[in-house]
Amino acid sequence: MRFGVQFRGQVPAGATRTWFTHSWPESWRVLWQAVPTWPMVDGPAQLEWKIKVDRQAAGLVKYFIEVRNLTGGPVDFEARYAVLN
Repeated sequence: MRFGVQFRGQVPAGATRTWFTHSWPESWRVLWQAVPTWPMVDGPAQLEWKIKVDRQAAGLVKYFIEVRNLTGGPVDFEARYAVLN
């Protein structure tokens, strides 16, 4: 199993933003997480995320990571992945 951070971003208060990452081998089983890094708050959830995917070419896929900020202020986050196979 491999783990990593694909990118870092920020979502404004109450907003939803989408990023994409491309050229992943279609045979890989990849899990994604959007993990808040700032501000540090021990309370209700700060983010929600959705993953969408398309086949960009033979053997390659592109992931779209949609991140929604549930708070009243900006939230920084990391887009983390785990390759399971």
